[in-house]
Amino acid sequence: MKKLFTALALSAALSAPAFAAKHALVLQTDFGTSDGAVSAMRGVAYGVDADLTVADLTHNIPDYDIWVGGYRLFQTANYWPEGTVFVSVIDPGVGTSRKSVVLKTKAGRYFVGPDNGQFTLIAERDGVAEVREIDESINRRAGSGESYTFHGRDVYAYVGARLASGAISFEQVGPLLPSDAVIKIAYQKAALSDGKLRGIIPVLDVKYGNVWTNIPKALFEQLGVKEHERVRVRFFHNKKLVHTVVAPYEHTFGGVAKGQPVVYLNSLLDVAVALNQGNYAAKNKIDSGVEWEVEVSKAGK
Repeated sequence: MKKLFTALALSAALSAPAFAAKHALVLQTDFGTSDGAVSAMRGVAYGVDADLTVADLTHNIPDYDIWVGGYRLFQTANYWPEGTVFVSVIDPGVGTSRKSVVLKTKAGRYFVGPDNGQFTLIAERDGVAEVREIDESINRRAGSGESYTFHGRDVYAYVGARLASGAISFEQVGPLLPSDAVIKIAYQKAALSDGKLRGIIPVLDVKYGNVWTNIPKALFEQLGVKEHERVRVRFFHNKKLVHTVVAPYEHTFGGVAKGQPVVYLNSLLDVAVALNQGNYAAKNKIDSGVEWEVEVSKAGK
């Protein structure tokens, strides 16, 4: 009997699907938490598998702001293990013809949501292994066919949970799409020309008002700026100059006096501007998005 049980267990193990491993499910929306929408999504996920790890990236993306949602994925995803499934629902076009997809990166993470531009930065940085369109005829919460405005609950949380739990494989999500078909949002990529760095303000550090750019450390170093040397930063909105600052480049905020501006590298090692213990963006009426551009150069003596 023991030998028979062992043989049966071995047979079951060998025949089990290779996609049965569980992975974390991470949720992001612009829903806020003042009503039951996020809780409903979590409930759907736990209904698929009560043992899932379900975490929140944020639910405070500004209303309908696809770009910021995409940046927060970019900011966060690589700190999660391979196989993690991200469900991102910033979906002003819910119920329209935009595609519902699952994107798999070359790093082995999955991104579930509407293909509306929110995967722009993830696709550029991590590379696209495959993209599949969600087949809602088989991958949709039972009984939700007449609901047209809550795909976050009825499609994305459900599919994300099934994928994270191993209930379905990536191939079972739906038909394969061309990997270069992901919708992209156009923006000024970081570049160096004639001694000036150009880029955008992708987001603000919303808690403290620090102004982040998309200019990476490696490119900034090509300016030859040393710690304590002064840097000139010009801010543009829709190509119109709105503010200029000259401030020292420091490794920490404490490199300048309280209330003084400083240029530094943020937690992603991108160039940023702040006031020591102050809100730089609010004081200088600066916001973020692809229409907000920056120019960085050495200020000289």
